[in-house]
Amino acid sequence: MTNEKMAWDLSQLVESTDPGSIQKQLKYMVAEAEKFRKKYRGNISGFDVKSLLEMLEAKDGLILRFEGAVMYCILKYNADSTDAVAKQLNEAARKAYAQVGQAMAFADIELGKLLSEKPSLTNESVLVEYKHYLEKILKRVPHMLSEIEERVIILKDKNGINAWEMLQSDWLSTRTFDIEIEGQMKTLPYGKMVGLYQSPNRDLRRRANQTVYENLGKDEIIWASAVRAVCEDHMQISKLRKYPDSLTQSLIANDVDKQAIDSLMKVIEKNVSLYQRYLRIKTKLMDLPKLANYDLFAPLPKAPDKEYSWKESMDEIAAAYKEFDKEIGAWIDEMFEKRHIDGEIRKGKTSGAFCSSWLAGKSAYVLQSFNKRMGDLFTQAHELGHAIHAYLYSRAQKPSNCEIGSCIAETGSIFGELLLAERLLSRTKTKEEKQAILAHILDEFGTAAFQVSARFFMEKELYSAITQGKFLDGETIAKQWVAARDKISGDAIDWLDVMKWEWTKSPHYYIANYRFYNYPYVYAQLFVYALYRLYKEQGKDFVPKLKRILAAGSSKSPKELSAELGFDITAEEFWEKGMKQAEKFIGILEGTISD
Repeated sequence: MTNEKMAWDLSQLVESTDPGSIQKQLKYMVAEAEKFRKKYRGNISGFDVKSLLEMLEAKDGLILRFEGAVMYCILKYNADSTDAVAKQLNEAARKAYAQVGQAMAFADIELGKLLSEKPSLTNESVLVEYKHYLEKILKRVPHMLSEIEERVIILKDKNGINAWEMLQSDWLSTRTFDIEIEGQMKTLPYGKMVGLYQSPNRDLRRRANQTVYENLGKDEIIWASAVRAVCEDHMQISKLRKYPDSLTQSLIANDVDKQAIDSLMKVIEKNVSLYQRYLRIKTKLMDLPKLANYDLFAPLPKAPDKEYSWKESMDEIAAAYKEFDKEIGAWIDEMFEKRHIDGEIRKGKTSGAFCSSWLAGKSAYVLQSFNKRMGDLFTQAHELGHAIHAYLYSRAQKPSNCEIGSCIAETGSIFGELLLAERLLSRTKTKEEKQAILAHILDEFGTAAFQVSARFFMEKELYSAITQGKFLDGETIAKQWVAARDKISGDAIDWLDVMKWEWTKSPHYYIANYRFYNYPYVYAQLFVYALYRLYKEQGKDFVPKLKRILAAGSSKSPKELSAELGFDITAEEFWEKGMKQAEKFIGILEGTISD
């Protein structure tokens, strides 16, 4: 791997990067969707198996043909929301996507009616590749509206909750913050400020947190207005679709049962003491009387103050995946060589990190802000785990089976983090290095399993408050967040007062038409930690099992995928397996203190 450029190359997504050419592609996409509508609308109820297969394959074909142009527009905007051309293309893509959604709204409705009348179609051998896709549509039938209603909802969302979601992202990505570093005042974008949270300088970490959340709190009217709009819209749509509660839409979208999530969250609540045990261990390692919130992601004071170059990051992550499986490792190399990763830090770039699957290219694109810290290696390993997931399911499945529910979507990514941790641990030369790596993975586990659970508890309270007729202003939401947060951390952490605004920056509260985005992260942590225990027991025999899970895409439910491994996700005993692996890591770290 010789290419060390940190900006991605989006030109591979399109035949031409000329804005006019791309806008023509978007218009052509809308025209083809209308052609699809004219051909199939009103006819699906009379379809035989052959006609149904033809329609499903035609629908998948549309996705593959125009996916690249839409991705180009969105990713160019994610990379720099201040760029005039990117703004224009993103808006054109949003408009075209809404128009396609309107044109295609009839398909699932008519298909749902057909399946309700002929449920045996889901068992037809000719449709075997679409079996679970059809089963999921059948599950949604009781909550489907008329075609006119569905089209109106898509239209109102574009300038409604979708706009609120985009405002939150744009507002955060364009914020700058003034902070003194080594005697000089600097103005930094949000992505750079987040990097300071892992600084070895405790005072700088404190001031970075204070500065960010103090400033975000000043805009609490914007954040609260966005949360309120998205949540209240969801409540109204839930009533319209006859969902029994605010959680049901998410359960259907993630293809999981309420019993599984109830068992999962009970295990979290039973094990908050385990998380608090880790926090107290970290307090000792940091030689502090008590841990503060700005210490949560801090490096240990005796940890090597190492910075990683882009090349070093590439090499470490590729090696970690190759040690697990050579084919997967080769795909990691390809992601770097083809410049499918954007690591540059720049104003206007979307905060955080994500991976976007490119089905037609049987690949993916990754965005992150690379600050040269060990945490950035783990972020990269995580997002590249998503990419490997995409590599596998795009080769094995139809596009209809690539709509991965969030619970399973995090499997490859978290497993990738553990592979990187395993490699780094195997090459440590000192106790301090070992402690630093273990602390990092336990910081991540504690955040994703426990602190993210606090987000789930808070979101439940948001809907409870709306049901009770309470007005969700910024202070009300902040109180709900603090109560949920303290339920998890107890008295193990001292929080800056401004941390009551921590909820403002989390994109998960603002995602349109996708509520309760948080519990899937909790699910994934414990699910993958259980898988990792299995891997340590079975060695290389486990590799094809993980690859089968990832290659399955959404062609099987999480419950089915787990059952194939002998797991029952509705039982608390299963989730305790994941907790036991976390406890093992904690025990190893604890043992280093007395070494």
